[in-house]
Amino acid sequence: MSRCAIIANGYYHGDSMVDQITSIKDELEARAVTVDVLYTDKLIAYINESRATAKIGEYDFIVFLDKDVYLSHLLEKSGYKLVNSADAIEVCDDKMKTYVALINAGVDIPLTVSSPLNYAGKADCFYEELEKVLSYPIVVKKVYGSMGNGVFLANDREQLIDIRKTLLTAPHLYQQFIGTPGRDIRVIVIGKKAVGAMERINGNDFRSNVELGGVGKALPLTPDLASVCENVATALDLDYCGVDILQSNGKYYVCEVNSNAFFKGFKKATSINVAKLYAEYLCKKYL
Repeated sequence: MSRCAIIANGYYHGDSMVDQITSIKDELEARAVTVDVLYTDKLIAYINESRATAKIGEYDFIVFLDKDVYLSHLLEKSGYKLVNSADAIEVCDDKMKTYVALINAGVDIPLTVSSPLNYAGKADCFYEELEKVLSYPIVVKKVYGSMGNGVFLANDREQLIDIRKTLLTAPHLYQQFIGTPGRDIRVIVIGKKAVGAMERINGNDFRSNVELGGVGKALPLTPDLASVCENVATALDLDYCGVDILQSNGKYYVCEVNSNAFFKGFKKATSINVAKLYAEYLCKKYL
């Protein structure tokens, strides 16, 4: 009997996460895979002298639905096969690392400036440097964060200065604003193949996230759109991901990449059973 563990965050139990876990578990069990769901608020792995030690038993593979970079690396050091891999999770967890990794990957990225490290938190005039290459409005992002958290919009210098003051000691970046406020495209990619797309629209926020009130609707997956997202998944070596795309003047720009993208809203908008496709891929690759 094949065995799999699903590892999820022990401190977040939102509807989308519960749906993710339940759907993947059900589809794997329908394929004769025994599935255990483990949460990160339990002791799963640690370093014992010079070795990584895990306390979870034997599994053919682990579906890792968290962004705990340290735990993912510890599990791989303990000999487990993770989906996605620890390296892929780490790159996607840091937005600036994602953009750097996508250089020369055959995709377009909005003009992006990484904030210089400011350990002391001293006020500065870096906004003057930003204005040399970026025009308003300017998107400001913490490099860590999901579901639209830590993403801000500066419409002028005064707003930019205020936002920068609050983020001085936090890793963050500045980015060219692309497309239409409150609109983007989410594409799900499984096994380096795009399986479908939805348009997300939020009339009350410049961020389109469904968790912030955005509404999704099915969008045709054109060859050009699929190619961009498949190039992203290939460059970052992702078994599964959601790629967020901005569109302007006929071009697709990679906004963000989520290594454990929720699919509840995607399934509702597109009628695509992502969990079923994901389970089929997992069984084919790892069993």
